[in-house]
Amino acid sequence: MPATVTADRSAGLVLGALGVCAFSMSLPATRVAVQQLDPWFVAFGRAVGAALLAWAYLRFTGTPPPTRAQRRRLAVVALGVVVGFPLFTSLALLDQTAAHGAVVVTVLPAVTAVFAVLRSGERPPPLFWIASGGGLLTVLVFLTVGGVVRGAPSPSDLFLLVAVLLCGLGYAEGGALARELGGARTICWALRYALPVTVPVTLVTVVARPPRADAVAWSAFGYLTVVSMFLGFFAWYAGLARGGIARVGQLQLAQPVLTLLWSALLLAERVPAGSLGAALLVLVSVVLIQRTRDRAVPPLPAPQLPFPDPRPALHPFPAPHPERDSTRG
Repeated sequence: MPATVTADRSAGLVLGALGVCAFSMSLPATRVAVQQLDPWFVAFGRAVGAALLAWAYLRFTGTPPPTRAQRRRLAVVALGVVVGFPLFTSLALLDQTAAHGAVVVTVLPAVTAVFAVLRSGERPPPLFWIASGGGLLTVLVFLTVGGVVRGAPSPSDLFLLVAVLLCGLGYAEGGALARELGGARTICWALRYALPVTVPVTLVTVVARPPRADAVAWSAFGYLTVVSMFLGFFAWYAGLARGGIARVGQLQLAQPVLTLLWSALLLAERVPAGSLGAALLVLVSVVLIQRTRDRAVPPLPAPQLPFPDPRPALHPFPAPHPERDSTRG
């Protein structure tokens, strides 16, 4: 029930860790899938498949529909994690390796924390913004140096940056909304409300380029549909709601490291020393961000100005008068 969502921080950390493990395989699985399947089909088709699972879950649990205000917030979640991140990472990983993408995604915890601060109206110390800018600057330098080495900047790097920005927005809004709806219901309703966009795009891509792939590519697509887009968010949003966005968000520090590990073990991708160095610098900035945000000053309350009623109080009976009443017999 929503009233008990934030009751157990230990459970929040465990659920968040499960979500991070699930998401750490997203980039390698996407890299495998887009080598044989259309990237638009990979991005939107998995959202449609996950939405079918979400519809079954909502129907089985008899979940009441969200309010109008919650639907507007669910649109933000859908934009970030249902459409934005899958689409732009699929387009980026046509050319880039999963290891390269993992370095850029290292800045995702910082982006999530910044959106959470902006959303809550906190006033963090200057070190928070310095660390946030330092992490982003490290990623931009990493991408610029890579573009110089390749001879020209790559559009895939821009796709990765857009994916991280949208995903951070979706994480922050989804984590806050999960305190009201629960983690499972948040992603399920976001997937369902995204169907008017995901279904038409999926149908167009199927007609324009019928999907044909081997068992490995379809297995990667199945993982993206069932785990990355559905079950992973059950654990992740529930963890953010129970343990707090700032506290559980620190677990994202392990996600790029795990992604680099899967990329090397499963895809035999080489991880250059420069990539590891950039990832470590960003991780240091994320640690500073989380620690300074824990000391953030809460927003100032709105001033409450008293406005007394100038009219005299009306009483059904006149107040007793000591001198007048004492003369009465």
